[in-house]
Amino acid sequence: MFAMGLIAGIFGIIASIIALFIGGVDAAFSDSGSSSITGLAISAMLFSILGIIGAAMAKAKPKVAGVIMLVSGIAGFISISMFYILSGVLFIIGGFMGILSKKNAQSKVA
Repeated sequence: MFAMGLIAGIFGIIASIIALFIGGVDAAFSDSGSSSITGLAISAMLFSILGIIGAAMAKAKPKVAGVIMLVSGIAGFISISMFYILSGVLFIIGGFMGILSKKNAQSKVA
């Protein structure tokens, strides 16, 4: 789950940088001088970073990490759609792995 979340976060950051570049080109050629793609790319980058944080929490709290990764995958895909397809799928699979995992019950010895 950790490796999947880390790889998804790295690819998500790369995808958001590509979307930022496309948003900059769109802003340069538009009449208003701005683009909504830029803002969406920044939000996708923040969700990628949030997903990496969720992946880092995978060992300690797998259910919380799974929810964070699931939210990151869905929200990133909503932000920049097809640019985020690989990251979104990896985050969603990793999120479900964390949510559905059964943490080993460790007995406390006094």
